[in-house]
Amino acid sequence: MKYAGMPFGMWLLFRRSFQGRLVDAFGIEPALAKQITMKANSSYREIIAKLPGFEKGDRFRMNIISCAMLAGFLLNLPERPAVEQVTRYYHDAMMIGPMRWFCRMSGRKKFGPGDIKGMKATAAMRSADRNPYSWNMEYLPYPDGSGYEARFSHCGICELMRELGLFEYVPAMCRLDYAMSDAGGVTDFVREYTLASGGPYCDCGYKRKGR
Repeated sequence: MKYAGMPFGMWLLFRRSFQGRLVDAFGIEPALAKQITMKANSSYREIIAKLPGFEKGDRFRMNIISCAMLAGFLLNLPERPAVEQVTRYYHDAMMIGPMRWFCRMSGRKKFGPGDIKGMKATAAMRSADRNPYSWNMEYLPYPDGSGYEARFSHCGICELMRELGLFEYVPAMCRLDYAMSDAGGVTDFVREYTLASGGPYCDCGYKRKGR
């Protein structure tokens, strides 16, 4: 994957929050946080360079890029943190103003014709059959019309984090699904299983609020 484009843009957008939250989540001094950020950028670029290009229409490219960014920072921390610390860190670093705006805009389109069409197209694409760092998904509408489930049988984040020796932190990233759903304002997020916890699949359920 080329660094120019979305990876570069996401680094510019989230770099300050990822650096600043090092202080809050891990008690790292600001001067050391700056040094870690410089090293994290090098690690991030190395990870991105080793990833294959994503196919046109693959909606999960942003997911793997945010994973690479988190990994870049985790690989350069002075001590290996607890999963709970990383969960807080990743949430606070990602859920900044622009991300919350993006979630609200996505929420306005949720369950609309474009959203449903996109989900069906993603399910049919089965990108992970050709790219292990992407996802395979089923689209499963709820029979009562209250929403739908996106059920994943392959997770690119699991693949990358396992290779980097950071697999234990995948659940910290999974928790962000709840925060993004809340920020969208129109869905209640429901989940029973994750691949990271040994489940048969990852289920991402989106129910209309009040249903």
